[in-house]
Amino acid sequence: MGWQTLDDMELSGRTALVRVDVNVPVEDGRVTDATRIERIVPTVRDLMDKGALPVLIAHFGRPKGKVVPEMSLSVTVPALEAALGVPVRLVTFEEAPEAVGAQKPGEVLLLENIRFQPGEEKNDPVLAAQLAALGDVYVNDAFSAAHRAHASTEALAHLLPACAGRLMEAELKALEAALSAPERPLCAVVGGAKVSTKIDLLKNLVARVDHLVIGGGMANTFLAAQGLEIGTSLAERDMGETAREIMARAEETGCRVHLPVDVVVAERFEAGAPSQTVAAEACPADRMILDAGPETVERLKELFGTCRTLIWNGPLGAFEIAPFDAATVAAARAAAEATGADALVSVAGGGDTVSALHHAGVADDFSYVSTAGGAFLEWMEGKELPGVAALHR
Repeated sequence: MGWQTLDDMELSGRTALVRVDVNVPVEDGRVTDATRIERIVPTVRDLMDKGALPVLIAHFGRPKGKVVPEMSLSVTVPALEAALGVPVRLVTFEEAPEAVGAQKPGEVLLLENIRFQPGEEKNDPVLAAQLAALGDVYVNDAFSAAHRAHASTEALAHLLPACAGRLMEAELKALEAALSAPERPLCAVVGGAKVSTKIDLLKNLVARVDHLVIGGGMANTFLAAQGLEIGTSLAERDMGETAREIMARAEETGCRVHLPVDVVVAERFEAGAPSQTVAAEACPADRMILDAGPETVERLKELFGTCRTLIWNGPLGAFEIAPFDAATVAAARAAAEATGADALVSVAGGGDTVSALHHAGVADDFSYVSTAGGAFLEWMEGKELPGVAALHR
């Protein structure tokens, strides 16, 4: 661990610039899911308890360096105040120096959408210096933005004493335990629609994990690459050579790849569509594969029972519509049960994955569930995340 935490910093009486992610869903001017806001509470409360003056830096939407009133962080203030239990004052970039100078203990400032500044996404050193002038220490608590080399996530970290916030700390510890130094056997579940979006991920994983489970539309591509009939299923038939290369690489590294042995098929993807379970090699030409079958699920349950660490990214089927959610739900519950019995360390991340785990009712039963999307995926791909690298000293 080459990065510092709040416990390593002198904070009393100091202004702490805290990069957070409160890019939350909003409808009719109200926050509809405050999960990301709730997750920064431990860091902000800890800073205040240690006598620091928190100044939150965040983005909202993609205003592309221009002031877009509809993307003001003002919409997050009520949810922030409810979560933190203290007043939160929104200040513009121009108001910030005076507001920071007048800030009193127990008060929280929120800097207006940092992406209103054209230098943010350019990682502009001038903007970073202007931000640094506002504070004494830098705290990054936004792992979900750590894959972006932006002024508030990367350049700023080099200009002040820097550390990880509690959320970032928990995230990094969970990820290091899952892939950097995992207990073995190590299993990765990778699902989703397209192999083309996860080539780097799959190539990295087959060199690092003991078992790789492939699900969703990606599994269809791999089945087709082996010469199996997949009917009208969603698949990238032009990715067959890539799929075979990944399978060959897995054989070289000793990684066992698990594909569905049976599948649930239907004529169309819609709620209540008649479906049937067939062997993976027996998909009718006029049907589409929409889920893994019960025999596949039983084999996954057995697999999870033999593993010590599990990384999960992506559903096993079209979980949004029943009954095509069955495999994802059953496998997720099996992983959660093994986790609860202290037999498995389970780490999951990615938007669809989090939704699927909530759908299965087990999002709170995994060892760690990351709300990060792109950052989690790039970490699994083995890429260096600029926002994390900048914290190393």
